[in-house]
Amino acid sequence: MFTGIIEATAIIEKIEGSGENINFTLNCPFTQELKIDQSLAHNGCCLTVVEITDQNYSVTAIAETLEKTNLNQWKLGTEVNLERCLKFDGRLDGHIVQGHVDKTGTVKSIEDRDGSYFITINYDETDDFVTVPQGSITVNGISLTVAESGFGQFSVAIIPYTWEFTNMKNLKTGDLVNLEFDIIGKYVTKLMRRNAIH
Repeated sequence: MFTGIIEATAIIEKIEGSGENINFTLNCPFTQELKIDQSLAHNGCCLTVVEITDQNYSVTAIAETLEKTNLNQWKLGTEVNLERCLKFDGRLDGHIVQGHVDKTGTVKSIEDRDGSYFITINYDETDDFVTVPQGSITVNGISLTVAESGFGQFSVAIIPYTWEFTNMKNLKTGDLVNLEFDIIGKYVTKLMRRNAIH
């Protein structure tokens, strides 16, 4: 379990195919603090550390993960948002994040609002995935508050610190981003629609 508060970013150093899977080797500031079998969120996608060297570590993405996320677009040099799993003696600074990407969205527009940034993202809306203003959303692993919400579309406001400290600064119109919708909102939506049917 995660909180959506990014600790650092990693750089893709190597990409190797293994059947339908892909092994990614990354370099990050806390590589030497990692352990084999540790869960680590990469752009909001929970992956297991399978190998550690002096400076780098490796994770494996299976075919299903590659299909549902933007990991299949990673290239050498890609910057990736990282978060280690939540400690139960720590503060929940973001919101409850599972590290299970629900779907990808497409960046529709990026507006520079005199230092802060207003990003609008389109997604294929289904019954279980909706956003509400001032609700929580995870974009590329970052816990954010929905500023505006419409059918299959939402916007978020990014403060300068988040813009510079994460890979948000690399986004361009048309880019795919990983989305994880608020777990509480998903349950509430599903229950309300189920009750409406009955």
